[in-house]
Amino acid sequence: MSGGLKVLALQKDDVTKMLAAGTHLGAANVNFQMLSYVFKKRNDMCVIDVKKTWEKLLLAARVIASIENPADVCVISSRNYGQRAVLKFALHTGATAIAGRFTPGTFTNQIQAAYKEPRLLVVTDPSADHQAIMESSYVNIPVISFCNTDSPTKYVDIAIPCNIKSIHSVGLMWWLLAREVRRMRGDTPRTIEWDVMPDLYFYREETKEEEEVAEVPEVQPAQDAYNATPQVVTDPFAAAGEPLAPSAEPMTMMAPASTFPAKEEWVAEPASGGADWGAEAGGADWGADGAVDWAS
Repeated sequence: MSGGLKVLALQKDDVTKMLAAGTHLGAANVNFQMLSYVFKKRNDMCVIDVKKTWEKLLLAARVIASIENPADVCVISSRNYGQRAVLKFALHTGATAIAGRFTPGTFTNQIQAAYKEPRLLVVTDPSADHQAIMESSYVNIPVISFCNTDSPTKYVDIAIPCNIKSIHSVGLMWWLLAREVRRMRGDTPRTIEWDVMPDLYFYREETKEEEEVAEVPEVQPAQDAYNATPQVVTDPFAAAGEPLAPSAEPMTMMAPASTFPAKEEWVAEPASGGADWGAEAGGADWGADGAVDWAS
């Protein structure tokens, strides 16, 4: 709500960004509650009034800036197109982001570890984030949502009309909302341009070629040190100007002489006469005792 103030009026640069991102392009169908935001109707789509989009964006920024603790503002996006945007919004405004799947019972089940009690809820798509909007109605949490012409507005307190099916439109709307919140809080003055680009809020999908290049680094081939030409080495103790000539024979590695004694041949017997362990010296018969006659 600009209220007729020149400072809050819609600038030409912002209109150019919104038209380039396709924010004014709605769906083919129109919900009866979103009919007041449609500027013109065509056969295949509806054109959204950009001025009304800006007015509702300022109203949402004033509501977010009125929250004393920025962490009490919860921003949610279950769609891939808005996950990066809500993370950047939470980084620049201090809000709490829930990117990805919303766990049922986050606002109602106190036993959960991820239980939260926010004072304000901002969602990207009321159709995809219907679980969070439904639970917010149980605990009386006001909801701000970006809505297309065919989006349901049940339990939504402030609906910002825009194109939520475009990657650039979703990212630009989150960027504009974050910029206005920072300006109303006094973090960023209106006299200078915000140094954060809208491209940081856009969803970016890496291609398969970029992933392969990132995973496989370039490796330089190793030099062949064995077949390289031997370099001429000068002897520091020799006379000056007389380099040592390279040897004509190839450089090979010689095994050092062994310092251990040679293995003994156990098969060969020494020259001196050895004892025959197979024969008994005394000729005694260990199988019988000669002193005892067992037959008697």
